[in-house]
Amino acid sequence: MNKVSKKTSESENKLSRRRFVAEAGMATASWMMLQPALVRGTQANARIKTGVIGLGGRGAWIARHLREHGGYEITAVADYFDEVVQEVGAELGVAQERRFSGLNGYKRLVDSQVEAVFCETPPYCFPDHVAEAVTAGCHVYVAKPLGCDVPGCLKIAAAAKQATANKQVFLCDFQTRTNEYYIEAVKRVQRGDIGAFTLLDVPGGSNGFKDPPLTDTIESRLRHLVWVNDVALGGGLNVNFDIHAVDVALWIAGKRPVSAMGCARRADTTAHGDAMRVFSLTYQFDGGLVLNQRTDHLQNLTSDIVCNAYGDKGYLESKYNGKVWIQSHKEPYRGGETGGIYQKGMQANVATFHRSVTQKNYDNPTVEPSINSTLATILGREAGRRNTELTWDAMIKENRRWEPNLRGLKA
Repeated sequence: MNKVSKKTSESENKLSRRRFVAEAGMATASWMMLQPALVRGTQANARIKTGVIGLGGRGAWIARHLREHGGYEITAVADYFDEVVQEVGAELGVAQERRFSGLNGYKRLVDSQVEAVFCETPPYCFPDHVAEAVTAGCHVYVAKPLGCDVPGCLKIAAAAKQATANKQVFLCDFQTRTNEYYIEAVKRVQRGDIGAFTLLDVPGGSNGFKDPPLTDTIESRLRHLVWVNDVALGGGLNVNFDIHAVDVALWIAGKRPVSAMGCARRADTTAHGDAMRVFSLTYQFDGGLVLNQRTDHLQNLTSDIVCNAYGDKGYLESKYNGKVWIQSHKEPYRGGETGGIYQKGMQANVATFHRSVTQKNYDNPTVEPSINSTLATILGREAGRRNTELTWDAMIKENRRWEPNLRGLKA
């Protein structure tokens, strides 16, 4: 996990360096159903008692925004590393006895009677952390991707379904879906402004992530986004980074793919994690729509999140750190620049989460698309690793689990 900076970063132009990290925990959550009356509630005019799990760069950054927002009271914090939780906890004014560390710190945070939980840890933690929070009656705000493997994603989906039934808010933090230009462009494409879809295209990738030599335990992998390079901890680079663009593609398509095929390679002899760094993938959808993905995660100065859509009457171009617009024979759309989307998207989601809790809005619309996007990138990762075609149904049936080695870590 990162040391805490005193500056709030707006690093939308360096998304590949996002520093939301690390609180690791694998625990079996109770799955008993709560009655709606037992769900922890907040009056519309009251601040939401909130706990933040994971206090690396992004976690601490969001925690500071929660404090500035005014509608949240941070009453507990948790992080695997005690020095991090103490530093951030002191900065946020959290009582000493409500600063929790170690693998099971998240359990103590949930037990401290918070009303809402923000999950900003490595993704392998999310299924257990989310299930624990939902079972305790907490509202949940969770980062992407929602897991590293199929069992993790299915556990998240079950917890989110439980949350909705229990009248709890569950929000997944994708920034693009909050942006006015993306929203308008997708609406126009779906109404037919570029004609019938023929092709979706996802080029780009990140500039890589620091990947130092392995040590006796994975503790060293829990800092500075190193875990993104490990499939069992972070899902790998396709799942953790390329998901931004793949999510836009699925948003435009309005459905999930039925299969993926292609190949992938590490292409970096200095890497120590097991994640592939170069992908050439083709996803297929029912009805014949094709999605091409060509991404790399090498220190070659390329870092971009792009999704383009082509039809028989025009095309859409979208860039996370650039312009979203439509060229069309029917009705062009000038669109605009998405500047500041990394920060503005988070702020919009935090505001929506607060509004949903206080206004008792429990429809939780971000869950299904976020689960599908996570599973789609897992499908692509596995097809690329195996250099083969893999169907969605076969992936779900296989239900492969990636287990991190927690040996030697502090409970």
